[in-house]
Amino acid sequence: MTKTLLRSGDLDDFQAVGGGGQAVFDSALQIRETLRLRKQLALVDCLAIPQVNDESDRVAWYAPIEGKAIAWKAADADTRERARRFLHNTFESALALSRKSLQSDKTAQQLFGALLEKALQFPGENHVYLVDGKPVITFWGFINLNENTRDDALACLTLPEPEPVIEQLPEPPVDTIPEPVMFSDGDKPLFTPPPPLPEPPFTPVEMPEPEPEIAIPLIPEAQSQPEKTVPARHRRIPLWSLPVATVVVAAVAVPLLWKQRATAVEPTPIVTQPPAPIELPAPADLPKLTAGLPLHQADVVKVKEENVAEKAKPDDEPVVIAAIPKDALVMEAGELKAGTTRFLNGSWRVLGDIKDPTGNAPSLRYQIQNNKGTARVVHGKNIVCRADIFSGLHQNGELLIKSRGAARCADGSRYPMPEITCKAGTSDVAQCTGRYDARTIVPLTFKKTGA
Repeated sequence: MTKTLLRSGDLDDFQAVGGGGQAVFDSALQIRETLRLRKQLALVDCLAIPQVNDESDRVAWYAPIEGKAIAWKAADADTRERARRFLHNTFESALALSRKSLQSDKTAQQLFGALLEKALQFPGENHVYLVDGKPVITFWGFINLNENTRDDALACLTLPEPEPVIEQLPEPPVDTIPEPVMFSDGDKPLFTPPPPLPEPPFTPVEMPEPEPEIAIPLIPEAQSQPEKTVPARHRRIPLWSLPVATVVVAAVAVPLLWKQRATAVEPTPIVTQPPAPIELPAPADLPKLTAGLPLHQADVVKVKEENVAEKAKPDDEPVVIAAIPKDALVMEAGELKAGTTRFLNGSWRVLGDIKDPTGNAPSLRYQIQNNKGTARVVHGKNIVCRADIFSGLHQNGELLIKSRGAARCADGSRYPMPEITCKAGTSDVAQCTGRYDARTIVPLTFKKTGA
């Protein structure tokens, strides 16, 4: 039966993930078979079947079920939502099986649990297809370069929430009176606006007629004279005449008060006296005044020219700068800023405090060109192992060097490879560490070699 080809691509374009020192992709067929034996058929139908070419650098992914295949983005929103819910339930069952396997006492079960957890990772939504309406994932067990695994493997398939549409209501006219709001039973209005108040008619106010004469005391003698009183007559005057009368009174009273104040206040002359002269003692009295003071003749101290020269001598000691070894890995700041790793091209010997089971330090060499290359490990009794590696720059400027699982050895065994992280240190010399697992992290040093 011919399977439908969904997608193919280079292995170097993605980053393989795994657990227990082994990549998921290296055991992809075994994982699918184990899931089938565990009756996890729903998950088996969601994982595409990989097939590697003869050069082991490209892989083709085939649908495990028959039917018409379409890309994830080509399906409508309802179809994608149903497929996403199906994947969510299937992945929850797979994670439960993974946790149960990790708690087993058998090493093989623990390895299967670690690999199954990472097998649910995939690069993105463009690697998911719908075959006869059912979701099928390609490149499972891989993530994009320079990215980390997602806590929620299906986060990239979540549909974005539509943005709320805010409609702006038109403003009501100024003279519009709101309609009364009625109760549910329609008996009485919830709010009835009060009726407009009628405008009051204009009514003149009766004010007493202002006196024709205003008595303002000009001099002290005028205060003793009795003031003349004039009987007040009442008549109706409009309100607008009050401010005018106030202005007239102020215009008459202010100049008179100012003149009275100017005549009543007389300036007081200020008399200044010259300071008293200071009397100095006569020259004949100076010996008497200074007789009790401890006076002596001042001495001139000569400073040695040597001390002055020593103090004035500048600190001209040279600043010692540590030389950069010519074979060290230097992470050029300009290339890091440009996002390139040309400084990594070449052959490198990796040194570190690593011991193999025989107690000897293995020989580790890397050959890298344009972020791709191979690693060669020699350990034990001259057992040679090889692994494909790739490198890249993280957003924070760190250099990452990883391998696609464990290295394959000549005797059929596997040798674990470290995940190397480097950052620029003093004089941009790379400071690297190798992580074999969560508990094993060792410092590493890169040395340039001629071959």
